[in-house]
Amino acid sequence: MPRSLSIALSAMCAWPLLAAAPLAAQEHAHTPGMTHPTAAPLPTQGGHAAFAALSEIVAMLQADASTDWSKVNIERLRLHLVDMDLVTLRSRVAATPVTGGAQFVVRGTGETIAAVKRMTGAHVTMVRNSGGPRVVRTELVDGVRLIVTVADPSDTAAVAKIRALGFIGLMATGDHHAAHHMALARGDVMADHGR
Repeated sequence: MPRSLSIALSAMCAWPLLAAAPLAAQEHAHTPGMTHPTAAPLPTQGGHAAFAALSEIVAMLQADASTDWSKVNIERLRLHLVDMDLVTLRSRVAATPVTGGAQFVVRGTGETIAAVKRMTGAHVTMVRNSGGPRVVRTELVDGVRLIVTVADPSDTAAVAKIRALGFIGLMATGDHHAAHHMALARGDVMADHGR
C-alpha cells in the first residue's frame, strides 16, 4: 500500500476517536446550585475585561441598599463597553504633528464609525471640563478629526506629551471613567453621550 494512502486511512480511522472525545473545557457547564472549589485563591478578574467591569458594577449595585433598580440599565453600560472596544481595537488613526500638538484623524467602518463619534464626543466634553488641552473635534463621514493643542505652543514638554500619548492615550487620560461607567449603569442622564 502506498505511504500516502496509509496515512490517509490512519487519519480517517483516528477521526471518530478524536471527534468522540470532547475537551475538558467543553464538558464544563454551569448547573443550578453548582459550586466551585475554593481551596485555592480565586482570580480577581472575570476572564474578560468588559465582563469583569460589568460584574464589578453589578456587585456594587447589589451591595448598595440605595440602588434604584427601576433606573438601573446594565445593558447601557455593556453597549458603552462595546464602543470602547471598537474604538480601541478597530479604529484606524492617522496622527500628524501640528503647531502646539497633534491632529488625529480617527476612522472606522461599520459600527466603529458611530462608536468613534460617540466616544470622542463624550470625551471632548470631559477634557474641556477638566481643564485639559484644547480639542477641536470635526465629524467626518467615516469618523472624526481631532486637533489637540496646548495653551502655550512653546511648552515643548506639553507638546511632546500630547504627541506621545496619541489618540488612545488621550482617550484613556483622566480619572472620570469609573464614575462615568457607574453613572451609565445607574441610569443617570448624561449629556453629550450617545447611549
